[in-house]
Amino acid sequence: MTLKQKFSQLEDQKSALLAANFYNYETVTGVLRAASAMDMPIILQASPSTIRYLGAEVAACMALKSMEKFGVEGWLHLDHAESIETIQACLDAGFDSVMIDASEKSFDENVKITSKVVSLAEKYGANVEAELGYVAKLGQSHEKEGFTNPGEAREFTEKTGINALAVAIGSAHGFYRKEPDLDLDRLSAIKKECTAALVLHGGSGIPDAQIQEGIRRGIRKINVATELKDAFMNSLQGELTNNSEIDLRKVFPPAVEAVSKLVQQKMNIILNA
Repeated sequence: MTLKQKFSQLEDQKSALLAANFYNYETVTGVLRAASAMDMPIILQASPSTIRYLGAEVAACMALKSMEKFGVEGWLHLDHAESIETIQACLDAGFDSVMIDASEKSFDENVKITSKVVSLAEKYGANVEAELGYVAKLGQSHEKEGFTNPGEAREFTEKTGINALAVAIGSAHGFYRKEPDLDLDRLSAIKKECTAALVLHGGSGIPDAQIQEGIRRGIRKINVATELKDAFMNSLQGELTNNSEIDLRKVFPPAVEAVSKLVQQKMNIILNA
C-alpha cells in the first residue's frame, strides 16, 4: 500500500499515523520495536541533517531493511527538505515520501517550488508533503503568529497537487516553553476546505487530549522528533555516568528501550483517539 493510499484509508477510519524521526541504527530499532509490539504502521522520518550524517542511500537501506526485519508496515519520509537536490537524492534512494518546506517564502514562491517537487515525485509515485503558515523551527520564536488560512490551504493544495499539508495551528518544533493551545477550530475550518492529508508538526509535548481532538478534526500524520532524541540521550547519559564500559553494544540497549517505550506511548494516544 502506498502512503497516498494509506492516507485515504485513515480518512475513512478517522485515524492517524505516527511519524517518528530516526538518526542512527539504534533509534530506527527503538521505533520499529514499538511498532512491531503494538502491531501498528509507522512513518520513519529522516531530516536533511540526518541525510547529511548518514547519506541518502544508507538511511534508506537502514530504514527499509529494518522495516522488513521487524515485519512492520511502514513508509520512509524525508522531513523538512529545502533543497531539490536532497529531495532528488532521497527519491533515487527509495524514499516513499518527501516534504518540501518553502513555508518561509511568499505564497506564490511556495506554490512554484512545491509544484516543481510534485512534478518530480510523480515519476517515482512518491507522496509529497508541504507546509503553509508558520510553524516555529528550532531556535525560532514561538511568539510569532502565522497560522494557516483555510482558504489559502484550499488554493495551495489545488495549485500544487500535494498529497499532505503541514498546518500551522499553534504547534512548534522543539520543547515548548508553555503548554501549547492548538487552534482546533481553525483546524476544522482547514479540513473543510482542503483535500490533502493534514499533518501536525511539533508533536512532542502537545497534551494527549489535544492530539486526540486534532485527529478527530482531521489530522492524519503526527510528527515526533524532539522527545525521541531526549529519551535516547537521557538514557545514554545515565548509562555513561560513572561507567567505564567501552563496549557501545552494552550501553546503547537501554536507550533503544527508552525510545521504544516513548513510541508505544505515542501510539496509544492515537489508538485511544
